[in-house]
Amino acid sequence: MAAMVNDGSGAHGAASDDSGTDGTDGTNERSGAVPVRVLLVDDEALMRSGLRLMIDGARGIEVVGEAADGHAALEQVAALGPDLVLMDIRMPRMTGLEALAALRERGDEARVVMLTAFDTDEFLLEALRSGAEGFLLKDSPPEEVVEAVLAAAAQRPRFSPEVLRRLVRLAADRGAAGASGSSRAPGARADGAVSAAGAGPSSPSAGSPSAEASLSPAPEGITEREWDVARLVAQGLANPEIGASLFMSVATVKTHLGRLYQKLQVTNRVQLAIAVLELSG
Repeated sequence: MAAMVNDGSGAHGAASDDSGTDGTDGTNERSGAVPVRVLLVDDEALMRSGLRLMIDGARGIEVVGEAADGHAALEQVAALGPDLVLMDIRMPRMTGLEALAALRERGDEARVVMLTAFDTDEFLLEALRSGAEGFLLKDSPPEEVVEAVLAAAAQRPRFSPEVLRRLVRLAADRGAAGASGSSRAPGARADGAVSAAGAGPSSPSAGSPSAEASLSPAPEGITEREWDVARLVAQGLANPEIGASLFMSVATVKTHLGRLYQKLQVTNRVQLAIAVLELSG
């Protein structure tokens, strides 16, 4: 786990997202002095303590409670009404995925960011399908944890390039194995996958789903330039990398992303990447 540092500022400011992985303008501004109330859920007390040290009091975040498993999380959400739940995927008694599904079934509005050590690849797409707002690696640096919490609370799902690439590879492998479900609508969330490693996103191997996507023509209703952006998203590139590759500004990349989200009826980069893979199939 990364060094646990609390900046101690207590200021209620904006969290900058320089990665550009959420398709927004790169800022997560919060108005007023109302804190983001967070519930920490992990079966390891040391992990909960570390997360509390990282985020409690940082830039308008308040940790209001802790839970050691999914059952306790459900009780704490009902009792405390947090804005956001930072929850481990793998826990005893009730997993984070089971707790997430239960929260959505009973209509809780608390947003959920999942914690993962990436030893549970097969659960990542299921968590996204179930309504997770984002994913954090357990060894994420403190500032990244703070930014992810603020972004999710502001309804801006945020995925680091590493997490995005992993999710796209999982979806691509599932499609390559014939289990992608060709009847699924473009951008629909997949529900399971086989874990995979693979080459970096900038150089997909020949014959891979990413390589096929990079060669496929733009579908009807999508301009060639928009499709260029979409194909690079499917390769896991962040907005600045896409802009550099296509010789356009980051603002222009974001404009194209907004149009792609609307045309393909998706809400985040992972769903867009999966749609690209499906439409290229």
